[in-house]
Amino acid sequence: MADNRGVVYLGPGKVEVQSIDFPELKNPKGKKITHGVILKVVSTNICGSDQHMVRGRTTAPAGLVLGHEITGEVIEAGEDVEFLKKGDLVSVPFNVACGRCRTCKEMKTGICLTVNEGRAGGAYGYVDMGGWVGGQAEYVMVPYADFNLLKFPNKDQAMEKIRDLTMLSDIFPTGFHGAVKAGVGPGTTVYVAGAGPVGLAAAASAQLLGAAVVIVGDMNKARLAHARSFGCETVDLTLDATLTEQITQILGVPEIDCAIDCVGFEASGHGTDSKKEVPAAVLNSLMEITRAGGSIGIPGLYVTDDPGSKDESAQKGNLSIRFGLGWAKSHSFHTGQTPVMSYNRQLMQAILYDKVQIAKAVNVEIITLDQAPEGYAEFDSGVAKKFVINPHNMIPDVKAKAKEKATA
Repeated sequence: MADNRGVVYLGPGKVEVQSIDFPELKNPKGKKITHGVILKVVSTNICGSDQHMVRGRTTAPAGLVLGHEITGEVIEAGEDVEFLKKGDLVSVPFNVACGRCRTCKEMKTGICLTVNEGRAGGAYGYVDMGGWVGGQAEYVMVPYADFNLLKFPNKDQAMEKIRDLTMLSDIFPTGFHGAVKAGVGPGTTVYVAGAGPVGLAAAASAQLLGAAVVIVGDMNKARLAHARSFGCETVDLTLDATLTEQITQILGVPEIDCAIDCVGFEASGHGTDSKKEVPAAVLNSLMEITRAGGSIGIPGLYVTDDPGSKDESAQKGNLSIRFGLGWAKSHSFHTGQTPVMSYNRQLMQAILYDKVQIAKAVNVEIITLDQAPEGYAEFDSGVAKKFVINPHNMIPDVKAKAKEKATA
């Protein structure tokens, strides 16, 4: 049997690459399944959601194999898999979904009712999401393969654009989902809270959807500079000027049409409170600046339990939200896990036909599996990068290829 290695969470602030079991066609309870496939992982990304666990801000147990953003090549298929074969290159939605339950049939695959005994919704390598082994590894098993997996139509073409296509497993659909649920469309003005990878993906998505102006707010100057590099306006939340004042300076009016929360529960205050954790800061600020009748998309993660919070209420998932303000302004709020399959096929087409350069927008950096612990540490420091792990060194060297073309 082939060997396997993966990124394992050991406790707050520590991950390590370890030898792990080679995947089998079994569910987390050990029952054999015939509807799954085993993938050789081509690329797998470090997500901001992973960082919440690694910081000790969830109830994740030590020994958890991390990773839910997976792209891979089929090396084995169960006997009931009909539409995929060995050698196919596929994108794995981070949602584990059965395709058979009520919510899956409604394409609400983020809240599948059967893949997690604890609650609705499953995911690979994530706390309280069903026990499915993560994909920051050399090999991984994916259940319900015919339903879950997106096959790339041309393998060679896909490998040429793998830096972009690897974003289809989570970050790009998640940013796009936030923009869609915020009501982004042609000519709208948009504010994106957070210039991390999901925020940058949401900003690129808003541009793809035809927004007139996309404003990104953050406290990290490097991340704000990167947002400006692809046409976004920016707001520095460490300044004394309020968010409303800075929005007014950009737009001439103190409100925006659409708001997207890409920060989540580890939010900080603004201005003089920018170094103080205020879990509801983003949600409250978005209600202040969103026009009456506007919508707020919330792809940022909020947890039911936050043991690392200094706020006693927030430890139980309770936030001090000015809900009356949102009610008075008739705001629409949309929360929850992104149903990746609602978007990934059309976003794949946008990538393949050069309508969007999502890898450039989120500033992809390729690392090896052994470099994953350093990638986690660097990402946690706030760098303006999206780390993509390349377990088998299958991702083409773009710089080398460009040099070859130049000298040809």
